[in-house]
Amino acid sequence: MRAAGAEVHVVDWDDTEVDWTSFGLALLRSTWDYTDRLQEFLEWVDGVSALTRLSNPAQLVRWNTDKHYLAELANAGIPTVPSTFIEPGESAARALDRFCAQHGCRELVVKPAVGAGSRDAQRHARTQIHAAVAHAGRLLEAGRSVLLQPYLERVDEDGETALIYFDGRFSHAIRKGPLLPPGAEATRALFAPEHITPRIPAADELEVAQRVLGALPFEAPLYARIDLIRADEGAPRLLEIELTEPSLFFTHAPGSAEVFAAAVFRAQTRREAR
Repeated sequence: MRAAGAEVHVVDWDDTEVDWTSFGLALLRSTWDYTDRLQEFLEWVDGVSALTRLSNPAQLVRWNTDKHYLAELANAGIPTVPSTFIEPGESAARALDRFCAQHGCRELVVKPAVGAGSRDAQRHARTQIHAAVAHAGRLLEAGRSVLLQPYLERVDEDGETALIYFDGRFSHAIRKGPLLPPGAEATRALFAPEHITPRIPAADELEVAQRVLGALPFEAPLYARIDLIRADEGAPRLLEIELTEPSLFFTHAPGSAEVFAAAVFRAQTRREAR
């Protein structure tokens, strides 16, 4: 950004001494503590949006910080990993019984609906359903909504494909190795260890990613990361879309940081022209 001619300051989102009116743009990058302070973070998002331009915008951030958006995208015809939600006050045991009867999977994933970096996410064998019930119960008791998904076994071989877009245009993609080893405890670290390599996405992955962008109830975001995994029959499915504070893996795509800087300048120029 500096090489492109911008004056840049790296600041903490919760630093009360920051004068946000002094910036032409506040660009979210690594606000990775928001999942533990969601209401405080969203209040800050709304507040700073009244003082400067925030990217991505506040309404998009509010939508994306809770994985209930997966149900909305599925209803819009996007091929997602099948997702079921359990809300606080509901029975984890009954919900898991219904989920297993519906999907018949050998393994399933239990994770919080608000979460990042695979924290508090765990892979459970159906034969050990009591552990999944206990895991979901702990999250519900903490007042957190729970997301259930079948574990799609092809991820062990193929990994995830993360496609990165700037200003609606494809930039680059990476492969993530599988993040949830069988029998492993849910990580409490900032994020689970990741094995990352560059990847050229397949045509069907690019097609699904473009459909995801087209289905968003917002204009094309300044930055987006679309994470896909393949179902058992081989078709790509949306695992999640990261529009708030994703890692963008610049080091795995030479020149991509410069492409992103150019996209930031284009978006700022459009805004000033309105």
